[in-house]
Amino acid sequence: MNTTIRALIGAGIVVGAFGVAIAKLPPAPPLTDAQKAEKAAKDEAAAKHAKDLLEKAEDKAVANYKSNMAAKGKSTNGATGAAHEAGDSGGGKGLSAQPEKASNAHSPPKK
Repeated sequence: MNTTIRALIGAGIVVGAFGVAIAKLPPAPPLTDAQKAEKAAKDEAAAKHAKDLLEKAEDKAVANYKSNMAAKGKSTNGATGAAHEAGDSGGGKGLSAQPEKASNAHSPPKK
């Protein structure tokens, strides 16, 4: 009998906890103009911080690449630094109009 009562109490606690967990909360009150401005400022600061971290990581990667190439005795192309300073990623520049023909990526024609 004690086991049955304990099981029922345990089941009641589980059901009660589940009911509290899925209870619908009231919607948040609308933001005031001051709160909107504060949120926009926080978002802008977070975006600036993320951009600064990305630039720092890119600079670190470039410095690491250059030091590795110098250790191997190879020269590095200075165009990567100029493209980074200009804010241009340089993606797609320097490719031929038909790179598959230039790289012989396709099989030779069958005779």
